[in-house]
Amino acid sequence: MHSFPAPALAMVETMRESAAAAPQQAIAFQGSPGANSHRAAMEACPQCLPLPCFSFEDALDAVRVGRAGCAIIPIENSQHGRVADIHFLLPESGLSIVGEYFMPIHHALMGVGKGPFQVAYSHPQALGQSRHFLRERGIVPMSHADTAGAAAYVAEKGDPTIAAISPPIAAELYGLQIVENNVEDSPDNMTRFVILAREPVDPATLAGEPAITTFIFEVKNVPAALYKAMGGFATNGVNMTKLESYQIGASFSATMFYADIIGAPGDPAVDRALEELAFHSKQLRILGTYRQARARG
Repeated sequence: MHSFPAPALAMVETMRESAAAAPQQAIAFQGSPGANSHRAAMEACPQCLPLPCFSFEDALDAVRVGRAGCAIIPIENSQHGRVADIHFLLPESGLSIVGEYFMPIHHALMGVGKGPFQVAYSHPQALGQSRHFLRERGIVPMSHADTAGAAAYVAEKGDPTIAAISPPIAAELYGLQIVENNVEDSPDNMTRFVILAREPVDPATLAGEPAITTFIFEVKNVPAALYKAMGGFATNGVNMTKLESYQIGASFSATMFYADIIGAPGDPAVDRALEELAFHSKQLRILGTYRQARARG
């Protein structure tokens, strides 16, 4: 808890006490109260007890050890791409993806005064989503652990030359003035969150509903391995909506792939496609099958 800025500590402690009294109702999220992940938790599950955690690892650990029933984690943004390190953290967590949630993201520029501001603090994702706005005004972006934490930090410092890029509610929570709303560079700025729990969703319970299956795999080190591995999805008519690669270790010789498909194990076409993928892969691990929250395509 000591890692949160001082203005956030009292709220963090209150939320942690409530979550400790009913951990199965708690949803862990990364960030200070008022962060976008806090809002996502409350919108995705209005009856939940939000549990603020300083890092993504802390949020996932809270679920793993039973301090929370699930965690909600941002995984990608329509403007700024995937959230750093998430593709490494999800497989390492041992948790399963049990849901997804899409949320429009709007940022505000705020400070203890009206400026002019020399620097603006926020999470790297929010800074990336507002980079044109900041550049046009000559404001230097400075990284912080989370958006609302940046607002709390600015309030704690009391320096009129520094600002935060944060959700508008953070200004109310931490006593800052909003100088400008909707500072994101694109009006359709959207973040996809995934919900993780200790137990996976049984694919059979999703029969007849649009479902997403997320998995990671490493192909064999032979020519055209990825092409062959992907062939089963094409021949079986399974739509792959996401495919991203990331390196393992420092040798740059082992590449993992992260993928989403529409469908669930138990569907003959999906089973055939996954069987062919497994044949051409060194390893294949399903991270979860869950209800599709937003139509693809």
